[in-house]
Amino acid sequence: MHNPNFSSGPCSKRPGWDLKALKDAAVGRSHRSALGKEKLAAAISKSKKILRVPEDYLLGILPGSDTGAFEGAMWTLLGPRPVTVLVWESFSEGWATDIEKQLRLKPTIIRADYGKIPDLAGVDWTNDVVFVANGTTSGVRIPDWDWIPPDRQGLSLCDATSAVFAMPVDWEKTDVLTYSWQKCLGGEAAHGILVLSPRAVERMESYDPPWPLPKVFRMKKSGKVNRAIFQGDTINTPSMLCVEDYLDALQWADKIGLEGLFARSRANLKAVEDWAAKRDWIDFLASSPEIRSNTSVCLALTDRKFKALPEEGQSAFIKTIAGALSKKNVAHDISSYKDAPPGFRFWCGPTIEPADLREALGALEKVYLEKITEL
Repeated sequence: MHNPNFSSGPCSKRPGWDLKALKDAAVGRSHRSALGKEKLAAAISKSKKILRVPEDYLLGILPGSDTGAFEGAMWTLLGPRPVTVLVWESFSEGWATDIEKQLRLKPTIIRADYGKIPDLAGVDWTNDVVFVANGTTSGVRIPDWDWIPPDRQGLSLCDATSAVFAMPVDWEKTDVLTYSWQKCLGGEAAHGILVLSPRAVERMESYDPPWPLPKVFRMKKSGKVNRAIFQGDTINTPSMLCVEDYLDALQWADKIGLEGLFARSRANLKAVEDWAAKRDWIDFLASSPEIRSNTSVCLALTDRKFKALPEEGQSAFIKTIAGALSKKNVAHDISSYKDAPPGFRFWCGPTIEPADLREALGALEKVYLEKITEL
């Protein structure tokens, strides 16, 4: 059966998922009960195993999805060193705004337009550096991890929510990494994952920020990192229904293996690449293949009639096509992000099948050709 779900978050469930996957959920039970802690600890240990997180790194579950996890890291760790923020899409722009306006740290902000990426070779690693591994709203990813020096003085803080489980992570180059299980594994929303290297732990234990910390960001106890958080004793109450769903997704991911998950996502990107290469009216928003995302694939219309429209007209045109495809139940949630240039965005993570993409792209072309003649 065709799967029409191409939302970039929450993303499509794994193939074959149904509500029976949640039958063993610890609903109605405390997350602090033996059963609750067992399931939370399993989510942590299985995540570390599948992602090959080094043994001496900490991985914990925080509230507020990837946003909560990344904000917690920034508010807790930033301050002792100058900060550089790399910005090339909406969420990295949000991190820059929070660091500048809320934490008031006067960061160096290096920006690139949608579809492009800043000069990574020019980053000053005496600073702490904040960046996204994959721009969910621009379809632009970092090309590799080689630009991060192993002997850096600052910490690398990476928002990898639409990258982990679909793209490789070089843990040696990563001090802080966050993600949400609602992305590449198709879990339910509202929970974030925070991964800390020993360098990040050392920073947290040696530094107390000058600003007040909300309770949901407090990860220290008696001057040390509260390691219970990274063993399943969460700061606030998680949804055990969502935890069960994540455990199901992890079981599916473990059977496929990490390289298998990467391969599934790359196969989806290739399906789009093969299709787009034969059309002269659409192209990737990413300016070059080496920075082209294989999860949040963003497409731009290149037809002169479309480009002649004012921006509000372009947005309306995109919404008309996306709405028509959603009504046909062939492709849901494919409009570009609200702050991104008008276009289409297809989630191509490992829970998606190439055949479903090809069917949706075929339907997109049919509706587009109908609507463009009306302009």
